Amino acid sequence: MKYDFIIIGGGIAGLTTAIALQKEGYQVKVLERMKQIKELGAGLGLGANAWRGLSQLGLTNELVNHCHLLESTKFLDHKGRLLSELNIAHLNEKYGAAYFTIHRGDLQSVLVKQLEEGTLELNQHVTNFTQNESGVTVYLKDGRTIEGNALIAADGIHSNIRKNIQPEIQPRYAGYTCWRGVIHVPKDTYSTGDFTETWGTKGRFGIVPLTKNRIYWFACVNAPYRSKAMLAMKTNDLSQHFQDYHSPIPELIKMTKDEELIWNDIIDLKPLNRFAYNRVLLIGDAAHATTPNMGQGAAQAIEDAIILKNAINKNKRVEDSFREFEKLRMAKTKKIINLSWRIGQAAQIQNPLLIGIRNTCMQIIPTKIQENQLESIFQTDF
Repeated sequence: MKYDFIIIGGGIAGLTTAIALQKEGYQVKVLERMKQIKELGAGLGLGANAWRGLSQLGLTNELVNHCHLLESTKFLDHKGRLLSELNIAHLNEKYGAAYFTIHRGDLQSVLVKQLEEGTLELNQHVTNFTQNESGVTVYLKDGRTIEGNALIAADGIHSNIRKNIQPEIQPRYAGYTCWRGVIHVPKDTYSTGDFTETWGTKGRFGIVPLTKNRIYWFACVNAPYRSKAMLAMKTNDLSQHFQDYHSPIPELIKMTKDEELIWNDIIDLKPLNRFAYNRVLLIGDAAHATTPNMGQGAAQAIEDAIILKNAINKNKRVEDSFREFEKLRMAKTKKIINLSWRIGQAAQIQNPLLIGIRNTCMQIIPTKIQENQLESIFQTDF
């Protein structure tokens, strides 16, 4: 069988794109390297643009019980003093959901269930591909080949498809490493409507409420790339590192078991100048991986799915569809990558003098400016 589209990668970008294309009647095959779909990862913060995209896919009714709607975002210093606050309750009224959280595993589970039976193949390692005027051929480690009209690479920041096309493109290290955890906590431990991020000399700490009395927390610390010392850090080490930070930061770390810790260096891709390569297209983190400072990684993957589906429906030739997608997505994804990078660099400042200047600036920036910046990200022409 020759598929209309072969999608490499069963993450958020690959799954949402497969759903969008199947709803239009296209024959799709999704190849995922993992042996099974597990509730991996931690929490996600998603904005109104993601909610709009999920709504267009008809998924919001399925997702609503897994989502937690936030009412405010607060940035604090290490003593808990307020630096900046954005009340987003009225934005929730305007957009239906301006900012919501969900466990990555919950979102992925809902997406998988929307696929037609047999679409997703697990434990499939793609070793190579070729393309010509009539289509693409994907070569698998087990010796099989799969034919398609086009190939969509949604295989993440370390994309093998992208490496095949442009091996010189490598992820860049942001200069800080990150631990994440998801734990069940008593409701009186935190404010269920608030996302908080604390910035101090020893790093920053975020507290993100999820459903079912769960908290997703993250801790970012400046460190060398692939530091063995950071890899060896356990919850006791982290609680000591952040012991001078306000409550409930040390308490949340201590509530987390060592085996519940997720550790990664923070990396992204410098904005690329090309996503489309004839019948091959890069999407999601394979095309525009960003640091997580704006909560837009998954949202941009969802935007990709809708905009790509529209481009395919509009054009007769798949090459034209892919080029149009590239043209439509390049500017916004570049903007988000660059802005998120700058936010991360400002958040990770360690010099006390510079921290004082930064904190003063945060306190005097008008709320309206923050709102306008947030809404500029939400605006997507689907």
